[in-house]
Amino acid sequence: MRLVVAITGASGVIYGERLLQVLQSKNVETHLIISKAAEKVIEHELETSMNDLKRLANHVYDMDDWSAPMVSGSFKSDGMVIIPCSMKTLAGIVHGYSDNIILRTADVTLKEERRLIIVPRETPLSTIHLRNMLKLAEQNVTIIPAMPAYYHKPQGIDDLVNFVVGKVLDRLEIEHSLVKRWQES
Repeated sequence: MRLVVAITGASGVIYGERLLQVLQSKNVETHLIISKAAEKVIEHELETSMNDLKRLANHVYDMDDWSAPMVSGSFKSDGMVIIPCSMKTLAGIVHGYSDNIILRTADVTLKEERRLIIVPRETPLSTIHLRNMLKLAEQNVTIIPAMPAYYHKPQGIDDLVNFVVGKVLDRLEIEHSLVKRWQES
């Protein structure tokens, strides 16, 4: 499996980090793009260096690297996950505003009818945010808000993060044991 993973400037970059950790353990080929805003959020929120995060991916691209392979429809992938997805990135995708390689790759993913999963991380949501999400949902984009459940009795932040990342892995049809499923013994 080959996936593009993008981390944008919304709070919750820990979700992207955990997804990369799991994908690496599953030997999934990953192509990582980190937005400029995400670099600042990573510095603030994670207890790891940017280089440690980048080491979790097979390939890493600069936001303005227009020679990156995934900006072309000829690049074969099993999809793209934007985790977390800022409202700016979401709006750019909705309106076809491909001024960086995250937005261009999302555009290519949509036009090639590949799987696109976004994990929006914003609260509260405005009418504009909701309309933009509806427009993406109408294009078969999977929207997995960073809204953990509590039926599995989380013991800490890791359990909450694993719940959201587990939902992403479920949509990608990647087996995992990050969370105890409902009614599972």
